[in-house]
Amino acid sequence: MRESDNDSERGTDVDTGHEVDADESTSRSTNEADEPSESPSDSPSTSDLGEATPSEERADDDHSDSTQPSPQLGTSLDDELLDDLDGPGLEDPEEASRGLFDDLLSGEPIFENKEVLRPSYTPHKLPHREEQINNMATILVTALRGDTPSNILIYGKTGTGKTASAKFVSEELETTSQKYEVPCEVEYINCEVTDTQYRVLAQLANKFIEKNRDVIDERLDGLQQKRDRAREDAAELADMEFESVEAITDRIEDLRAEKDDFEEVPMTGWPTDRVYNSFFEAVDYHERVVVIMLDEIDKLVEKSGDDTLYNLSRMNSELENSRVSIMGISNDLKFTDFLDPRVKSSLGEEEIVFPPYDANQLRDILQHRANVAFKDGALTDDVIPLCAAFAAQEHGDARRALDLLRTAGELAERDQTEKVEEGHVRKAQEKIELDRVVEVVRTLPTQSKIVLFSIISLEKNGVHNINTGEVYNIYKRLCEEIDADVLTQRRVTDLISELDMLGIVNAVVVSKGRYGRTKEISLSVPLDETEAVLMSDSRLGNIEDVQPFVQARFDN
Repeated sequence: MRESDNDSERGTDVDTGHEVDADESTSRSTNEADEPSESPSDSPSTSDLGEATPSEERADDDHSDSTQPSPQLGTSLDDELLDDLDGPGLEDPEEASRGLFDDLLSGEPIFENKEVLRPSYTPHKLPHREEQINNMATILVTALRGDTPSNILIYGKTGTGKTASAKFVSEELETTSQKYEVPCEVEYINCEVTDTQYRVLAQLANKFIEKNRDVIDERLDGLQQKRDRAREDAAELADMEFESVEAITDRIEDLRAEKDDFEEVPMTGWPTDRVYNSFFEAVDYHERVVVIMLDEIDKLVEKSGDDTLYNLSRMNSELENSRVSIMGISNDLKFTDFLDPRVKSSLGEEEIVFPPYDANQLRDILQHRANVAFKDGALTDDVIPLCAAFAAQEHGDARRALDLLRTAGELAERDQTEKVEEGHVRKAQEKIELDRVVEVVRTLPTQSKIVLFSIISLEKNGVHNINTGEVYNIYKRLCEEIDADVLTQRRVTDLISELDMLGIVNAVVVSKGRYGRTKEISLSVPLDETEAVLMSDSRLGNIEDVQPFVQARFDN
């Protein structure tokens, strides 16, 4: 037992019986491997690291070698000090990173099924499109009787429900055909992605080749079962169309050869005639009615002409087993003006127009989707009317309204709020508008980018009421700087008009009296974000200082 605090610093040497300091006995026990270690109570505390006491100085003089701290002791002291300095309040970085998504998931989710708000979703009910849907169904019902339906052209602006309605009718058509065991198939092609005759024909050919292989596999399974029964009991042949087991085997071999003959069409490399023949043979392999849905059909005509439509609309006269009908969907009401008269007459046998939605119809559509997409009580009362009002300003675009509602919900989730409110809708409107501007500016031609950069440079340097001459002077200097062709002032004026049509700038013609007329130009989009997009262009990004170019606006 220790009698006092002073005695706690001293002990007895086990070899000599003399009284020594605790530090000295500890260091001896550390250096001598065969000695047992001291108890934890005798190890030095962090307070011993201060100024040495007289007894400790005496011990240092007598035992200079034995009192040097060992590496193990030094390490333990360093660790102990670091632990004390870190303290319990400081978190380990690894622990902090592990909790990153835990914190984000701790909030209550707002969405029940976000996919309902995406354009790719086909709802079970399409409000305010009953008339157009019934018209399509009336035309296509002949396919369920085994006849060829009339070709259909569907017109309407973006977001008026054309594609969703067509897909809805197509799904109903295929479901009903299975119910009545009538072979009827619908194939969808997005011509904005698949925009050449080769790609359209290759994609269609490969889809039908895959389906034909599935049909052959089903027939092979049935024949193999029949062959097995016939081998067990020859009487089974009486109820079959085959006279012998060998005849069944021959038919199986023929089907396998037919399956091997179907060669998938590569996306490039074949002559177009060969691709068309592969598609023709694949679609005519067995009896069926095929509806080919060509979405954004005007993009196909714009890039590849009307050869594809001509071939598809005329192939029924050559088919023996199947029948083909075309359903074209377009945002451009005048695209048929560029078609061959023969294609136009056969393709536009039936036309259906989808008018824009009004604000009340958009409200019904949003409410219908919101009931499925969001949890109960997740929306305040003014959210859906505001989304509908914003979208109604953009020619009744339901797709825009759905994007707005979904983005508002995502912003509310990021704020970890319990409800989507009016402020989230307004933020979503700004975000979507900015995203649109960024995409439009990013895809501008180089010459248009230079003109826009000239306007931005002027506005950024405090120039107001910018006229066409000032823009053209800076434009010329910028073209010389980046080694681009210089267009005429008339052509630059046309480019400014195109930017005005896109909503990027606002160009107003003003009269200068005896000096004629000019355009006063101002920017209609956020300056900093637009400039950042332009500077991401490899050519414009090399311009470091625009100030010398801004001075060029005074050039004659």
